[in-house]
Amino acid sequence: MVIIKDVLESSFIDYPKKISMVIFTAGCNFRCHYCHNPELVNPELPFMAEDKVLKKIESKKEWVDGIVITGGEPTLHKDLPEFIKKIKKMGLMIKLDTNGTNPEMLKKLIDEKLVDYIAMDVKAPLEEYSKITCTEFDTNLIKQSIEIIKTSGIDYEFRTTILPKLIKEEDILKIGYLLNGAKVLALQTFKNEKTLDAEYQTQPSYLKPQMEHFSRIIKPFIKNVISR
Repeated sequence: MVIIKDVLESSFIDYPKKISMVIFTAGCNFRCHYCHNPELVNPELPFMAEDKVLKKIESKKEWVDGIVITGGEPTLHKDLPEFIKKIKKMGLMIKLDTNGTNPEMLKKLIDEKLVDYIAMDVKAPLEEYSKITCTEFDTNLIKQSIEIIKTSGIDYEFRTTILPKLIKEEDILKIGYLLNGAKVLALQTFKNEKTLDAEYQTQPSYLKPQMEHFSRIIKPFIKNVISR
């Protein structure tokens, strides 16, 4: 069973060029200071029953193009493939948001044609991951997931949230080398309205000219750089 915290019934921004329903899974293996979904990192009751969520999808399937499964970190849930199979039977497309720490699950979902679009967060250069995520883990898992996604043959994007306290110009260049040859990278402006670490609600964001500069310096590595 996939543990679900919430459902957004309609979104025009979470799945590129599609109207989607967004499913928020509970729990995450990262503790990123600036996380804008803190209620999903250490989730508390109540949760939504999987069968009720599936009934909600069934009732809305004529009004949406696809389902976005996000979190938290969806790949923590071992029953995720079975859950997606039930949605696929309804004829809907699936976009998965992930932090890339479970390449084995990603490969399974891709091999079984259960996902149509993957958005993977690339938090930082690999050597900076522990500082941003507040966890220690094998960063080779991130490299494996990047290569699996790049060679998957399905639509995808990588995403990096950047803010002055954590990401500098040299880090952007290192991310470029890490993702070299990728199709899409979205550079996301940090928003401080709601964060896991309350201190980050006072942290500034990069201004538009700086974001444009970062886009220019990483563009030689990435086919399409988007600023959000």
